[in-house]
Amino acid sequence: MATIKEIAKECGVSVATVSNILNHKPGASDATRELVLETAKKLDYTPNYVAKNLKTRNTRSIGVIAEDMTIFSIPDIIDGITEYCEKVKYQILLINLRLFKKYNDTYYNREDYFGLVRQEIKKLMAMQVEGIIYVTAHERVMINCIPEELPIPAVMAYGYSKSKRVPSVVVDDETGAYEIIRHMIDNGHKRIGVITGKTDSLHMQARLVGYQKALRDAGLCYDPEIVFYGDWTRESGYEHAVKLLDTDVTAVFCMNDLMAGGIYDRAEELGIDIPGKLSVAGYDNRELASYYKPPLTTSRLPLHDVGYKSAEVIMDMLGKTNRSQEKEIICQLPCQRIIRQSVGKAR
Repeated sequence: MATIKEIAKECGVSVATVSNILNHKPGASDATRELVLETAKKLDYTPNYVAKNLKTRNTRSIGVIAEDMTIFSIPDIIDGITEYCEKVKYQILLINLRLFKKYNDTYYNREDYFGLVRQEIKKLMAMQVEGIIYVTAHERVMINCIPEELPIPAVMAYGYSKSKRVPSVVVDDETGAYEIIRHMIDNGHKRIGVITGKTDSLHMQARLVGYQKALRDAGLCYDPEIVFYGDWTRESGYEHAVKLLDTDVTAVFCMNDLMAGGIYDRAEELGIDIPGKLSVAGYDNRELASYYKPPLTTSRLPLHDVGYKSAEVIMDMLGKTNRSQEKEIICQLPCQRIIRQSVGKAR
């Protein structure tokens, strides 16, 4: 690629003249302007936006720190951030911490990696990013993960910062589960078993509340005897299906699509027709859900929307001179119920 000096030499004019023309400043004749622009095109000149923005201290870039790009939730969130940033002509600088690869899900309840996060924040600030979005792999409370004294705006995507300075963008799991259970109830099901995720998960806790509220609003009793605590894996879905299918439930709500697969496995072994004899619903709308036989009724997580909204929030913060808040800001985004063929009428 050509430099401004090379264009100036080719055209027989000063570097200042070329710079003024390429930056759309007045002062040159029409003939000189046309010559410079044609030469720049011929020599394949590309402006050095990084150097230019560093001078103005406006890099039009956002730092994005992802906990682990191999977790299913994160790519869609990153895609949402990217889409909004493209819309407003910002670029993202992406850091992948690879925490799940390093520690599996044990890091969810630890804070000893916060030092690593702060190191990456320092690196991004050295590149003069204008703001930072931290993307978690699993919703949880992240107190002190992002320093309170951070001089640039920050947003927590898919997690709770518990900070007045750092807005949180999360999903409304409670309503999402409520709508799934209401769909089962509307199909005549009164005994709906549940296989939850891990008990310390905010997703699990919110979905269980949604389940309980749906039963309450329909005048049905909550029975803890048909609530089984899984660990998000297909194996735990199968394990608890063995117990659930010995009860009088006519439907089962699994708090993710993987555990619903375990129900399918056990039902197939026993010759139980889904949804003829047993209705099943999952959660998350993983790609595999549509390939189950029959396709699985589930709830789509608004992951792309979480990313898009996070970028929107941080751009709004960039436009404000005073970013102090009286209370923590939490943006909850709705899930979308996906009705397929796995839920039928109760018999």
